Amino acid sequence: MLALVLGLILFLGIHCISIVAEPLRNRAVAISEIGWKLFYALVSLLGLWLIAIGYAESRLDPSIIYVTPGWMRHLAALLLLPVFVLFLAPYFPGRIKRIVAHPQLIAVKLWAVSHLLVNGSLADLMLFGGFLAWAVVDRISMKRRQQRPLPGAPESGFNDVILIIIGLVLYGVTAVWAHKWLIGVAPFG
Repeated sequence: MLALVLGLILFLGIHCISIVAEPLRNRAVAISEIGWKLFYALVSLLGLWLIAIGYAESRLDPSIIYVTPGWMRHLAALLLLPVFVLFLAPYFPGRIKRIVAHPQLIAVKLWAVSHLLVNGSLADLMLFGGFLAWAVVDRISMKRRQQRPLPGAPESGFNDVILIIIGLVLYGVTAVWAHKWLIGVAPFG
């Protein structure tokens, strides 16, 4: 469980820099944007690695907090349907990105809530609850921060078609194969 906690602190902590210390982040970028991005990426990857190790270890001897009915899996699958589309939307600007404010944060919230609906161990609450709390706080903080531009395709209505196709294909691949391969759990099995 310690690895999971450390991983969450590192990963969510580095993602909170703009929330709690934006001037610090801006000074680091002013010194060396590449250096900041490299540091950010390394801390994020270390955090993800520790999260993966800690979460896997916690599944060996889980502390179950709650159990939900089986039909919740269908609701979770439905909530997850737009996640990949929304997560990729900032990189394929079109109507979806224009209409949905901060689509990546909505994607994280949907991902976290859907997993909390069907997973009730202490580690699940820490992992998915932590990401949900971060996404809520980050969205609130966006109201006082200037949005930084993201690299991506030029804005086009055709991007929405590409986005929906890629998002649904990724959803299908994840649901049918990748989730089992990466996490060890078949969502529909």
